Amino acid sequence: MPSEGKIAYYNTHGEPKTGFFPFLSIAAPYLETIEEMTAIEFFRFHHQFKPLKGGMTFSQILQRVGLKDAADKQIRYYSSGMKQRLKLAQAFFSETPILLLDEPTTNLDGSGIAMYHELIKDFAGERMLIISSNDPIEYSFCQTVLDMKDLKSMGVWEYGS
Repeated sequence: MPSEGKIAYYNTHGEPKTGFFPFLSIAAPYLETIEEMTAIEFFRFHHQFKPLKGGMTFSQILQRVGLKDAADKQIRYYSSGMKQRLKLAQAFFSETPILLLDEPTTNLDGSGIAMYHELIKDFAGERMLIISSNDPIEYSFCQTVLDMKDLKSMGVWEYGS
């Protein structure tokens, strides 16, 4: 929970909305998955809380992120890169207007990084996209970049405040 301040989200008519969960998706390497589930079970469970983007099937989503052959394998047996692909898929393919990505290419190999850039190109266009990263490969396409070092030097951001 925030220690101070507030976040307000408004619909297209300027009316405030409450409860952010339905409006945002997040992918981060530290988020846990349900290890006992298969990828299909994981998406079926997640789909109870958020609709899928564009009417895609679970199988199509897993194909898109390179996990179709592991669809029926328990997530506990996935490599760290496979788990990151699953987390990215969950975030990108949820029908939400806000997409938060924290170090999105962590644990991904070259083909995983290419897949990430394809997801950005194909599924992030009409969304508010916020990427937290120290690696320019993850945000080089962004129109606005905020560097915490710059904010600190301007006195805008102070540690502990």
